[in-house]
Amino acid sequence: MADELANGRCVVAVDGPSGSGKSTVSRRLASALGAQYLDTGAMYRAVTWAVLRYGVDLADLEGITKVAGELDLAIGTDPVAPHVRADGVDVDADIRGPEVTAAVSAVAAVPAVRQLLVGQQRALIEAAGRIVVEGRDIGAVVAPDADLKVYLTASADARAKRRSLETAASVDDTHADLLRRDTLDSTRAADPLQQAADAVVLDTTAMGIDEAVARLRAMVTA
Repeated sequence: MADELANGRCVVAVDGPSGSGKSTVSRRLASALGAQYLDTGAMYRAVTWAVLRYGVDLADLEGITKVAGELDLAIGTDPVAPHVRADGVDVDADIRGPEVTAAVSAVAAVPAVRQLLVGQQRALIEAAGRIVVEGRDIGAVVAPDADLKVYLTASADARAKRRSLETAASVDDTHADLLRRDTLDSTRAADPLQQAADAVVLDTTAMGIDEAVARLRAMVTA
């Protein structure tokens, strides 16, 4: 892996539940490695934003698939300033809103949507060469040959407290929402949230961001 890193190719797959610190840790790790960064969850959120924008019912799988297939989706992979544009619209803020958050698990469970976005994700990974990719099925599905696979987790209480600070929602409400999403995502038929068999588990419950990034960087260069 050290030779690959020196030569410019290195793929790090980071999976884990909501609130485990995936996004912040992955972005900082990518910056430390001089790598690109891909938030696959943002892609599903962008499709969800479009589904809601066009008034498609969440039970209409064909309608959701049609929106996903026709959506002009642009993902920026600069870890310092990642961005998402859908049909030419900057949706960075909108895809983090409560409406998208409440609906994204349903959209992400549609097999045709997953097939479409996984193909796009693999193309982005191949083009970047050196990249940190985060999501819920990266090590097991999207990039099974990644140089390093990490399953980032934390206690339910820690995850709820972290996410509530971001959203200004109560810890109890956030805890319930995280449980709902984790249950939906881990039990869906297509590419469920799971730990790859050869992934390293990193529990960040008692860790700060800097320590988590340092631990992962050491794993990459070991």
